[in-house]
Amino acid sequence: MSVTEVFIGSDHGGVGLRDVLVAHLEGRGMKVRARLGPDTAGESVDYPDVAHQLCAAVLSAHGGVGILVCGTGQGMAISANKVRGIRAGVASDPFSARMLRAHNDANVLCLGERVLGTELAKVVFDAFVDAEFEGGRHARRVAKIDGEGSEV
Repeated sequence: MSVTEVFIGSDHGGVGLRDVLVAHLEGRGMKVRARLGPDTAGESVDYPDVAHQLCAAVLSAHGGVGILVCGTGQGMAISANKVRGIRAGVASDPFSARMLRAHNDANVLCLGERVLGTELAKVVFDAFVDAEFEGGRHARRVAKIDGEGSEV
């Protein structure tokens, strides 16, 4: 299934990269379903609030993915992974982004504006949305991530 709808959000530390990615994905013909977070970097917000809002939107849409941007991507990933049904990861290179989708069936990509330049961020984004979940042995592992069949 190819991704056509993207939800994107950031805190104040990721506004610039978020806006670059919005233009990039629109240029690829993708629909921005939601652009969440502050309008400017000077408008401080709490990243868990944006992450949880975006995750709720991703879960309500079938086939859509989310992109979360903060300074490093780490805080967004930790926050997003608290939401049942979300599999989020930070990627700073295209291989990791592709594997997030192919092996982990990730539905949220987290990026760090202070870590990536805009051109690399576009390549990482493209690798994430262009990849498809491989299923097979990975499906069993994703089920375990989601808490199916394990006692934790």
